[in-house]
Amino acid sequence: MATSISDPVVEKFIAAVNAGDKDAFFADVLTEDATMSDDGSERDLAAWTEREIFSPQANGRMEVVEASGDGRVLVVDYTNDTWGTMRTRWVFTVTGDRVSRFETGQAPA
Repeated sequence: MATSISDPVVEKFIAAVNAGDKDAFFADVLTEDATMSDDGSERDLAAWTEREIFSPQANGRMEVVEASGDGRVLVVDYTNDTWGTMRTRWVFTVTGDRVSRFETGQAPA
């Protein structure tokens, strides 16, 4: 990663994404009732992560460019095999030792 992450839960999220470890992502990283949005629209978390991160056609990866908000607000070069590389913003809500919500979308220029 280009930038170190100060929040260990967010770091675990990124590690699971970059490893393509869907089982750990759902079992160890997210709360059971986790939610997410993409570009301001609520999404079905399981369907979105399968399509954008974990399917063999997606192969999602995150490289952190900037971190703020105690490591819970990130600017990321997000790459997948479907869309290529995009500069994205990720905001995480952490509950206990898990992510209960994340919001992602295009990063402001």
